[in-house]
Amino acid sequence: MFGRIKTFFTELKDRLDFKFHPICFLPLMFAVLTYPAMKWLPVQYCYENSLIENFQLIVLFMTFVICLKAKTDKKFFYSLALVVVILFLREINCGRTVFFPVEGVENAFYSWKDIKYGYLAHPLYGAFMTLSGLYFILSKSYNVLIKYFLHAKLSVYNWVFLFLGIIFGLLGEEISNPQLEEMTETLFYVSLFALIYLQAFNKKYIETTENK
Repeated sequence: MFGRIKTFFTELKDRLDFKFHPICFLPLMFAVLTYPAMKWLPVQYCYENSLIENFQLIVLFMTFVICLKAKTDKKFFYSLALVVVILFLREINCGRTVFFPVEGVENAFYSWKDIKYGYLAHPLYGAFMTLSGLYFILSKSYNVLIKYFLHAKLSVYNWVFLFLGIIFGLLGEEISNPQLEEMTETLFYVSLFALIYLQAFNKKYIETTENK
């Protein structure tokens, strides 16, 4: 067991990728713009169906397409595509913030209890997540996940950006700062996009895991 742990950390040093790939510029841009956005971005740009929210949906859609077109480990990437759909549905509250705005009230939406058959929304969303989990298990995508965990190259900058997005996104929600919350949530999404893109299409990343 200790030999395996030692091997893991020995390989980990060789797996760390400090190259600043062109795709890294996207999360870098949002990381840099977060502070100016906190100071000067009007809060209206952080509302539902606003500029930032719509950009997040575009990024998630692009990530979904990349997952479907991955060059290797297709079933695993199909599982990731389902996760992206779950994130997409979360962003639009399963359609509630798209189709059921309160007329004449800014950034306000009817709750599911006020919508005909709205009580079905959460059970259907939960069922979709359950089925997505079943696909992950039945397709044995967990084996690919373990392989990636043990052997895949790690884009250091994108992983750092991703965790920064999570940490500061939670902070923004905690202190009720919508600019910080939405910008760092976008940082998380573009970092996820970059990580999936590299593993799905970068030749060196693919070769590293295919040889294991």
